[in-house]
Amino acid sequence: MAKIQKGDCVREKIYYLILKSNKRSINYIYDVFISAISILSIVPLMFKSYHSSFKLIENTTVAILIIDYILRFIVSDYIIGRKGLSFLIYPFTLGAVIDLISLLPFGKVFRVFRIFKVLRYMDFFLYIINIYRGVKNVLGAVLVIAISYIFITALFMFNGEGTSFNNFFEALYWATTALTTVGYGDIYPKTMAGRIISMVTSIFGITIIALPSGVITASIIKEINKGKSWKMYIKGVYYRKFTLEKGIILWMLRKLFIIS
Repeated sequence: MAKIQKGDCVREKIYYLILKSNKRSINYIYDVFISAISILSIVPLMFKSYHSSFKLIENTTVAILIIDYILRFIVSDYIIGRKGLSFLIYPFTLGAVIDLISLLPFGKVFRVFRIFKVLRYMDFFLYIINIYRGVKNVLGAVLVIAISYIFITALFMFNGEGTSFNNFFEALYWATTALTTVGYGDIYPKTMAGRIISMVTSIFGITIIALPSGVITASIIKEINKGKSWKMYIKGVYYRKFTLEKGIILWMLRKLFIIS
């Protein structure tokens, strides 16, 4: 974060309004307000029939979200800490890109991205980020193995099961559903070799899914224990501070002969 310059009062207030999270400050109210607006903006997506009030909801919520985007851009140098270069970097950050995509007027699908604004203000989303950082190497390795297996299996099946697949995409589709043990049954192998590959793929898929599940579970437990340790530390600090302050007050009262 860049150092806030004296005399830059307006941008300083904007920065503390939208980014300095504190449940006892105006920033917390702002976070709740933007979250509520984001949720309200996707309510029309839950209905197939159009209602006259949906246009008002869309225009109002989009206007507020655009203002929020502009405010964040104004304090980009405070957020990123790269001075003038921050204004060029910020539009390409993940949060800014998602915010911009969610405001595009080209279709309803883009509005779904507004839900990520709500996740940004939730504590559990930070847990998810920390968990991902702890397991990203394992997940990356598993993803590479899975994609490689799907591609190789699809090649075998497409060339060995001539009548089962009309194109290579259908073979990829079958390999993906077989590896994830979904198996819709709309496309299936007809030869003995194809059925053997299907069986091996299903068994291999169970292993592929189970491996990251165990790693993620261990990372979740680690984050929970870390959070408990931090809360216990905070409580200990406040308890020691309270005990010290109480002792000083009692000592002063004794000196003043107010109590014996």
